[in-house]
Amino acid sequence: MRRLSKALIGILVFVSVLSTESAAFAANTEADFKQAYAAADAAEKEAGVLRNQWLPTEAALADARKAAEKHDFDRAVTAAKEAEALAKASIFQATSEKEAWKKLEIR
Repeated sequence: MRRLSKALIGILVFVSVLSTESAAFAANTEADFKQAYAAADAAEKEAGVLRNQWLPTEAALADARKAAEKHDFDRAVTAAKEAEALAKASIFQATSEKEAWKKLEIR
Protein backbone atom coordinates (compact mmCIF):
# COMPACT_ATOMS: atom_id res chain seq x y z
CA MET A 1 0.00 0.00 0.00
CA ARG A 2 2.85 2.36 0.72
CA ARG A 3 4.15 2.08 -2.86
CA LEU A 4 0.73 2.93 -4.22
CA SER A 5 0.63 6.02 -2.05
CA LYS A 6 4.07 7.16 -3.20
CA ALA A 7 3.10 6.56 -6.83
CA LEU A 8 -0.08 8.57 -6.41
CA ILE A 9 1.85 11.38 -4.75
CA GLY A 10 4.24 11.47 -7.67
CA ILE A 11 1.38 11.59 -10.15
CA LEU A 12 -0.38 14.39 -8.29
CA VAL A 13 2.77 16.49 -8.10
CA PHE A 14 3.51 15.84 -11.80
CA VAL A 15 -0.01 16.87 -12.83
CA SER A 16 0.24 19.95 -10.66
CA VAL A 17 3.54 20.95 -12.24
CA LEU A 18 2.13 20.43 -15.73
CA SER A 19 -0.90 22.59 -14.97
CA THR A 20 1.25 25.35 -13.51
CA GLU A 21 3.67 25.20 -16.44
CA SER A 22 0.84 25.70 -18.92
CA ALA A 23 -0.41 28.63 -16.87
CA ALA A 24 3.06 30.16 -16.81
CA PHE A 25 2.54 31.71 -20.23
CA ALA A 26 0.05 34.14 -18.73
CA ALA A 27 1.37 36.51 -16.07
CA ASN A 28 -0.15 35.85 -12.69
CA THR A 29 -1.50 38.64 -10.54
CA GLU A 30 -1.79 39.14 -6.82
CA ALA A 31 -5.42 38.02 -7.06
CA ASP A 32 -4.29 34.77 -8.73
CA PHE A 33 -1.84 34.22 -5.88
CA LYS A 34 -4.45 34.88 -3.20
CA GLN A 35 -6.83 32.40 -4.84
CA ALA A 36 -4.15 29.70 -5.22
CA TYR A 37 -2.85 30.26 -1.70
CA ALA A 38 -6.34 30.10 -0.18
CA ALA A 39 -6.95 26.73 -1.87
CA ALA A 40 -3.58 25.40 -0.69
CA ASP A 41 -4.13 26.67 2.84
CA ALA A 42 -7.59 25.09 3.02
CA ALA A 43 -6.21 21.75 1.86
CA GLU A 44 -3.37 21.97 4.39
CA LYS A 45 -5.85 22.69 7.19
CA GLU A 46 -7.86 19.62 6.15
CA ALA A 47 -4.66 17.56 6.28
CA GLY A 48 -4.06 18.98 9.75
CA VAL A 49 -7.46 17.79 10.91
CA LEU A 50 -6.45 14.32 9.70
CA ARG A 51 -3.09 14.72 11.51
CA ASN A 52 -1.14 14.15 8.32
CA GLN A 53 0.58 17.40 7.43
CA TRP A 54 3.79 17.08 5.44
CA LEU A 55 6.90 19.24 5.83
CA PRO A 56 7.27 19.73 2.04
CA THR A 57 3.78 21.24 2.00
CA GLU A 58 4.76 23.73 4.69
CA ALA A 59 7.93 24.57 2.77
CA ALA A 60 5.98 25.17 -0.45
CA LEU A 61 3.54 27.45 1.39
CA ALA A 62 6.48 29.41 2.85
CA ASP A 63 8.04 29.69 -0.62
CA ALA A 64 4.74 30.99 -1.97
CA ARG A 65 4.53 33.65 0.75
CA LYS A 66 8.15 34.74 0.20
CA ALA A 67 7.67 35.02 -3.56
CA ALA A 68 4.47 37.03 -3.08
CA GLU A 69 6.26 39.42 -0.71
CA LYS A 70 8.75 40.05 -3.54
CA HIS A 71 5.83 40.54 -5.99
CA ASP A 72 6.95 37.49 -7.99
CA PHE A 73 3.40 36.25 -8.44
CA ASP A 74 4.25 33.69 -11.10
CA ARG A 75 6.57 31.89 -8.70
CA ALA A 76 4.15 32.43 -5.81
CA VAL A 77 1.24 30.84 -7.69
CA THR A 78 3.41 27.92 -8.79
CA ALA A 79 4.52 27.26 -5.20
CA ALA A 80 0.97 27.59 -3.88
CA LYS A 81 -0.34 25.08 -6.43
CA GLU A 82 2.47 22.70 -5.55
CA ALA A 83 1.54 23.06 -1.87
CA GLU A 84 -2.09 22.33 -2.68
CA ALA A 85 -1.15 19.18 -4.62
CA LEU A 86 1.02 17.99 -1.74
CA ALA A 87 -1.71 18.69 0.81
CA LYS A 88 -4.25 16.79 -1.28
CA ALA A 89 -1.83 13.89 -1.56
CA SER A 90 -1.41 13.84 2.21
CA ILE A 91 -5.19 13.84 2.61
CA PHE A 92 -5.45 10.90 0.21
CA GLN A 93 -2.74 9.06 2.12
CA ALA A 94 -4.43 9.62 5.46
CA THR A 95 -7.85 8.51 4.26
CA SER A 96 -6.66 5.50 2.28
CA GLU A 97 -4.41 4.20 5.03
CA LYS A 98 -7.04 4.74 7.71
CA GLU A 99 -8.68 1.44 6.77
CA ALA A 100 -5.94 -0.25 4.75
CA TRP A 101 -4.05 -1.47 7.80
CA LYS A 102 -6.99 -3.72 8.70
CA LYS A 103 -6.40 -5.77 5.53
CA LEU A 104 -2.87 -6.68 6.50
CA GLU A 105 -2.23 -10.26 7.42
CA ILE A 106 -0.72 -10.82 10.84
CA ARG A 107 1.95 -13.48 10.70
